[in-house]
Amino acid sequence: MKSFILILFLSFFWLLNPLNVGAETSSSCPEGMTYIPGGTFRMGSDNQDFIEEKPVDDVTVDSFCIDTYEITNSQFAKFVKETGYQTIAERPLSKEQFPNLPDEQRKPGSLVFQPPNEGIERVAYLSWWHWVTGANWQHPYGEESDILSKENYPVVHISYDDALAYAKWADKQLPTEAQWEYAARGGLQGKDYTWGDQYSAKNANTWQGIFPFFNTKEDGYLGAAPVGSFPANGYGLYDMSGNVWEWTQDWYQVERENMAHKTNPKGPKIGYDPKKPQDKLVHVIKGGSHLCAKNYCSRYRPAARESQSPDTGTTHIGFRLVKNF
Repeated sequence: MKSFILILFLSFFWLLNPLNVGAETSSSCPEGMTYIPGGTFRMGSDNQDFIEEKPVDDVTVDSFCIDTYEITNSQFAKFVKETGYQTIAERPLSKEQFPNLPDEQRKPGSLVFQPPNEGIERVAYLSWWHWVTGANWQHPYGEESDILSKENYPVVHISYDDALAYAKWADKQLPTEAQWEYAARGGLQGKDYTWGDQYSAKNANTWQGIFPFFNTKEDGYLGAAPVGSFPANGYGLYDMSGNVWEWTQDWYQVERENMAHKTNPKGPKIGYDPKKPQDKLVHVIKGGSHLCAKNYCSRYRPAARESQSPDTGTTHIGFRLVKNF
């Protein structure tokens, strides 16, 4: 009799919950996204060279969906066509924010990587970044450049606000830092890279050679590569290492707040990086880019993190989104 009552109860519960809410699977994800089963992982690293990757915490995340690839030029073009959105790089610098700049210097533009001329052996730190008028997602290297035949390349020159606008249109969200790192690890625990412990030019679009002077192009690319050009990680995600940096929700602090025992943890409510005192507020970006080399940056690792001002995009910053249940 008790068994019969239990069966009736379970049947009644199923009628109330026919979609089995709370038991999401890969079929629950929109097209173009990959299902990531929730779990607990070791977030961060004890790398002595990168204090910002400490402490190592046991962090729990709920299941979620994440874009299989970085957002591409063609996807962003569709968003712009439907909404008429103008990115930060396509807008003049505001008089309120830059009151002392003449109109000529407030023209729309963005930061573009320009390597030193051949033969130069010493350059000032960060002197390879140049403000270029007319540089934006449609003209990555300035007014004379374009994205023709690059529909499947990651969109760049994307600020944090640009990524948020796209996310709102797509009814998705930017990932938390914990979600991003958990997904990037692809189920591997305690490994340096998304594929294991040994660096390999065949697994990610990074810089081979001595940055910023020469790139041997051992991986086959000098700049960004079409999305999906390198092997996927254990979750079937592409370019979670290298290619272009990706925005996260989290504000940046030198040392991550202790996230242990939190679910879908978010970072601090405000961000600051002492290496960039001019930027009062900064967000966490993850994944490294094609400009990361062993002698410079080397942040093409899941635990690695960097800061970026939310109003600034460059030739190597893009994004991907998540869909939370």
